[in-house]
Formats: sequence, structure tokens, C-alpha cells
Amino acid sequence: MTATSLSPSAWRLAWRQTLRDFRAGELRLLIVAVMLAVAALTAVGFFANRLNTGLERDAAQLLGGDAVVASDRPTPTTLVEEAAARGLRTSRSAVFPSMGRAPDELGGASRLVGVKAVDDSYPLRGRMRVKAGPEAEEQAVNNGPPAGSVWVDAAVLESLGLKVGDPLLLGDASLRIDRVITIEPDRGAGFISFAPRVMLALSDLPATGLIQPASRVTYRLAVAAPGASLAEVGRYVADIKRRIGSEQLRGVDVESLESGSPQMRRTLDRGEKFLNLVALLAALLSAVAVAIAARDFANRHLDDCAMLRVLGQPQRSIALSYGLEFGFVGLVASGLGVLLGFVVHHVFIWLLAGLVQAELPPPGLWPALFGLGVGLTLLLGFGLPPVLQLAQVPPLRVIRRDVGALKASSLLVLAAGTLGFAALLVAVSSDLKLGLIAVGGFAAAVVVFALLSWVAVQVLRRAVPESRAPRWLVLATRQIAARPAFAVLQVSALSVGLLALALLVLLRTDLIDSWRAATPPDAPNRFVINLQPDQAEPFRAVLKEAGVQRYDWFPMIRGRLVAINGQPVVPDAYEDGRARRLVDREFNLSHDTVLPEHNQVIAGRWTPDEPDAVSVESGLAETLGLKLGDRMRFDIGGQLREGRITSLRKLDFASMRVNFFVMFPLGQMEGVGTTYISAFRAPDLAGFDNRLSRDFPNITNVNVAASLAQVQGVLDQVIRAVEFLFGFTLAAGLVVLFAAITATREARSREFAIMRAMGAGRTLLARVQRTELLGVGALAGLLASTAAMGVGWALARYAFEFSWSAPWWVPLAGTASGALLALAAGWWGLREVLRRPVVETLRRAQA
Repeated sequence: MTATSLSPSAWRLAWRQTLRDFRAGELRLLIVAVMLAVAALTAVGFFANRLNTGLERDAAQLLGGDAVVASDRPTPTTLVEEAAARGLRTSRSAVFPSMGRAPDELGGASRLVGVKAVDDSYPLRGRMRVKAGPEAEEQAVNNGPPAGSVWVDAAVLESLGLKVGDPLLLGDASLRIDRVITIEPDRGAGFISFAPRVMLALSDLPATGLIQPASRVTYRLAVAAPGASLAEVGRYVADIKRRIGSEQLRGVDVESLESGSPQMRRTLDRGEKFLNLVALLAALLSAVAVAIAARDFANRHLDDCAMLRVLGQPQRSIALSYGLEFGFVGLVASGLGVLLGFVVHHVFIWLLAGLVQAELPPPGLWPALFGLGVGLTLLLGFGLPPVLQLAQVPPLRVIRRDVGALKASSLLVLAAGTLGFAALLVAVSSDLKLGLIAVGGFAAAVVVFALLSWVAVQVLRRAVPESRAPRWLVLATRQIAARPAFAVLQVSALSVGLLALALLVLLRTDLIDSWRAATPPDAPNRFVINLQPDQAEPFRAVLKEAGVQRYDWFPMIRGRLVAINGQPVVPDAYEDGRARRLVDREFNLSHDTVLPEHNQVIAGRWTPDEPDAVSVESGLAETLGLKLGDRMRFDIGGQLREGRITSLRKLDFASMRVNFFVMFPLGQMEGVGTTYISAFRAPDLAGFDNRLSRDFPNITNVNVAASLAQVQGVLDQVIRAVEFLFGFTLAAGLVVLFAAITATREARSREFAIMRAMGAGRTLLARVQRTELLGVGALAGLLASTAAMGVGWALARYAFEFSWSAPWWVPLAGTASGALLALAAGWWGLREVLRRPVVETLRRAQA
């Protein structure tokens, strides 16, 4: 239907109704509910849009080229030659963790650093920014450090007590500190790194002696087109991906932004997912509030529409006027929500300073358009159906107010609105599991709440005997039982609101606890890798001398899985992404005759020194489809070793102990390159870490406590943003509570007026009202908290992937909270019911 076909009277009537209802406060709840939903969704949308656009804008600089080929072994020469044949510029680098040390005469301090060795053509994209000293002026350069020198982050100077010009010891080499790094283009756009950078020339790397047979090194080949066209780069990347599959170039991959900064990218992704969950809950609550408020709005306009019918207004005109009114309200409320969301997303950027660039590109129009669409869908899908029934009110209602009551919306209309809104929410969640669990869980909860509340009302009819119970209790229970439909509506709506609030509180607390999980009191706080066989006894002697009695000590072997049951292992044969990644890289293998004490055999049997046997972690077996009896063949430094799976183990990753996916139950494995890994709790001795680095310069000593503290600092910022958005959902939940309580205001007024006319005092009626509110709220709180435990477990297990179990007191706290919140909302929303004069109420109720 076009706008020109609408009669002017319908437009004028709609405009006048909108102004009148707005001044009378009739649209207050509707506007607030829609605005909160749109604001929550668009705030997350604007933030995600700007973050992703900024990352895409800086992708070339973040990678250090137009594309990067990463491998766990030196880049195959054929790939370098092919890039050169295509006319592409290339740059090679190697990245790995190690220990940087100050000379003994300068204090001998040491710390974990991220070593990066670059060639003369680095960087291909972007520019390094360095300083000649911490206080010197910043300079932009198009090259890396010259031979014999290193460039370092300021944190290296601070922690080691060094200055520009001093020597820095890396393995067996002593290199002069020449510059301080301020910006490293391919390190990531604003993402912080766990270890400060030490950059040196690739030609100096052999002299350090840091690259050992089992060292973990990432070799990177960056390529860039000499001109503006990236077509040749695209063809090169496509050819590399084809060769990775066809020629089985193991350990070779085309690096993306996510793989360039995986820890912080995953942290932001998880934080964004939780922000999406909070926004989803706000939108779901707003939908409930809109549905309740719209039905209450329609109930209060029944008499007005009956009078319009008496005055000759046709049904079509009435329907059009209310449709236009809700269209106006939807546009205004959605527009206000978009503006509020735009403001709030700036708060997110401020709260997440340090994780994302301060200078992000401006947001696109899509989040605003999406917010407007959600707001209109919310109001028209959930609010308009009961309002459109006003056009069907018979004129007879003017003299007989028992006719023309609202009917339940048709299942077709309700289903269409619900499915449309659910589809939008699943889309905005950016995660199918998250969206389906949140939306599906709430939909199932509404059905369960309605059924259980109906059962509770039926039981209530017989639970309180009139002869022995107090008068106020009898009146309260009979009043609830006399309106079973209203009672079911109230309990269901309150339960949904409380479900969202309980879910947020529980998940927020446990998510923080899971992310910030402190290590056990006796857990290792040092992990030392790259220990060579000839260093084993001297290293253990140092630990014994320092008083370290309990520590993990395992041989570590690098091996690639090449066959299962005689069939070659090809990543493309697996549909699961994790399985493809696992078989496309080298495994850390180990061997021992004794089962590690923090491992548990859940299938098969661990037999010491059993030949031709391997033990596999149960999760890895599930991912790769392995079972007892299967044979696994590994390529270990060019040697093939095969074994039959004789046991499956469950690992305790929370123990902060050394764990291996695959172990051979053997005391000795001859002919394979072996290093050792040790985990222990460092003694409280000054200079202990420095001594290890000095005596064993090739080792990597990882201080886990410092890393965890840094990660938790990042999580603090994400959690603050989540807590800020939590306020929107809290407000939406309170709107639902208020709407559910006040939906029966007119019915309560008539009932209380009749009871007052029959002699009931205000004190008695106030006690009846409080009892009813407490009972309804307690039931809703019990149902909501119980459901929150189930939905929360599903979200934690399948969407956020962490262990979660609700405390035993959750149902008790939910029951008490529901009762108190319902009482508070009822006092505010129904306070005028007991104040309204009896004559006025009875006059309104006359037929």
C-alpha cells in the first residue's frame, strides 16, 4: 500500500494520537525498551565495525607484506625462487622466544624476549619507527638493524638495566644495542606482545647458537608486489595453497592477521563474543517488554477506539492510524538507540585502550541501518499485533465494556514476528552456537515457564485452606488463582527478565574466574625448554643446589604425524579446523616408563617399556578419530617411528604441569633428536633466573606468572567493557519487571475497589498486594535461576569453551532476588492503585 493511497484523516489521526499518547506517558515503556535494545546492539556493532575495518586497513602493515608464507622449518627455496620469478619482492625473517642477558659487569640480569632476525629488505610494507635513546626524537626507517647490532623495545632496557650502546647477550653472541623500537609494523595493530622485542640482522643469527634441532622457530617469507596491483600476489598465494595440498608441504601456511597475533586476537574475539551475548540478552528482554507494554497500551485504548467507531471512523482508518503511530514511535526510538549506541561505542574504545588503535577509521552505515531494522522489527513484530486489534473493537463497548476485549494474537502473526527477530539476533551474534543457544534457550525457557506457572496456579487453588489461613493470605492466593492467564503472563515475563539477569551475573562471575584462574599454590611458575642432553645433569644439579626438590622433567621430541593405520595423513581429509591444524604441524612428543602423576588413563593400559606402543590424549583421539589399536607413524627428524595406541589419557591442563598429547611408554628412544623440558616453582633467591641464563645460554626460561598477569591485565579491560554494557541489560530487565507488574494495574484497581467497597481497609489490601507480588516474584526467581544454570552451562561449554558449574545457592538467591525485585517494581508501578478513589474506579468499571 502506497503513501498516496492513505486518507489525510488517517495521517492526522495518527499524528494526534502519537502526540497525545506521548504527553500522557502511554508510550514511555515502548520507547525505552526499543531504545535499549537498539543501543546495546549498535554499540557492539559500531565497535566491531571500526575494529575490523581498521584491521583490514592495516593488514599489509600488520603482515609486513602483501602476503606471508609461514613455516616451522626454513622456507623452502622453491617458494622463494617462484616469488622472484613472478617479479615479487621478498623478505625473510625468523621469530622465536629466547632469553636476553646483560653482561655480568652490567648486572647480569636476564629476561624472556621475542627474538626477530630480519634480512636487508625488511620491511616490505610499513616503516619501522625507532629512537636513538628513550628520550630521543622518533625516526622512521625502511630497514632493519645493521649487522653486529640489535634494536630493542624500551622494556628490555628497563628490565635489564641497560642503555643504548651497551652490549646485549643473546646465546653465544654479544650484540650492541643501537636503537629503541617504538613501532614495528608487522607486529600487530596496537596488540601488545607477551615478550619485548629484540631485533637483529639475519646474518647474525648463526653466531648466537640459539637455533637448535628441536627449537621452536617460525620462519616467515613476506612477499609484496612492486606496483600497486596485487593480482600477481593473489595468484602466488593461490598457487602456494594449491601446492600445500597437492605436494603436502607440511608445516607451511599462508599467514593471516589472526595467526600473526593469535593470543590477543582470540582475547578480543572472546570479549566481542561476550559483548554480543550481553547485547542479545538486552534485545531479548526488550522484546518481552515491548510485547507486554504493547498489550497494556492496547487494553487502555479499547474505550477510545469504541468511541471512534461510534463516531463513524472506519476500521481501516483506525488500523492505519495505529500502524502509523507505531511506525513513528519505532523510527524515533530506534534513532535514539542508534545515537546512544554510537556514544557508547566510544566508551568501549576508551575502556579497551591499549588493545586497539586509538585512531580507528570512522564507522560504516551498516550498524546504524541494522539498528533501525532491529528496532522497527521489534516494535512492529511484537508490539503491533495486539494494537491492530483495536480496529476490531465493536461500537457496543461504549455501553457494554464486557465486550471487545483483546484476543490472543494469531499463531501465524506471532510466529512470523518471533522468527524474524530471532533470525536478526542470530545474525548479529556473529556466532551460530552463541545465537542458537541464547535465542533457543530463551524460547524454550518461555514455554517451560508458562507451563510451570500454570501448574503452580492450579496447585495454589488448593494449597491454602480458607478456614485456617490468615485472611490476607487467602485473599492474595484467591486473587492470583482468579486470574490464571494474568498470573501465567506475569510469572513468565518476570522469569524471562530474571533469567537474563541471573545468567549475566553467573556467567560474568565465572567467566572472569575462568580467565583469571590463579595457578595452584604449588604449581610451577617456570618452564624451561631447549635443554640439550649434555646439559641435563648440570641443570638438575643447579636446581638441587637451589633447593628445588619437586619439578617436572621430560624428554621432548619434535615429530610430524605422517600416517594412521598405514594411510598418509592429509590435512584436507579432515573437516574439523582444529584437526587440520594439528596434523599440519609438528607434535611435541615425549617418552617415559612412568605415567605422569597428573595424567589419568581412561581407556586401555599403560605398560612400562612396552615396545611398539603409544599413549594418546583422549581429546586428541576424539578430534582425529583415533581409537585403541590404531597405529600412528611419526617422522622424527627424518626417521620414521610407529606405534600402536595402547592407552588413552585425560590430561589436567589446569595443573600448570608439563603435558604431552602423545607419549611413548619407553625409558629410552635411540637415534632421535631430543631436548628436555622442565617445569618447577622458582626458589625465592635473588639472581636465580640470571644464573640459569648465564650457565645455560641457549635455554628458554618462561616466567608463567608474569605472562598470566599481563593476560589478566588485558582481560580486565575487556571485562570493564562488558560490565559497562551490562547496565543496558540490567535496565532492560527492570523494564520487563515493571511492564509485567503494571500490566494488570487496571484489573487490580477494579478488584481492590470492589473489596474496599465491601469493607476491606487499605492496610489489608496493601498486605494482599505485597503477598501477591512476593509470591509471584519468588516463583519467577526460582524458575529463572534454575533455567539460568542450564542455559549458562550450555553457553559456557559450547560457546565460550570453559568449565562451568553454578553454586548450590543459586536457586535460593534467585528466589529471594525475584521476590524483592517484584516487590520493588510493584510498589513503584502499582502505588496509585490503593490511592485511587473507589467511586472513580467503580465508575470506570460500570457496564
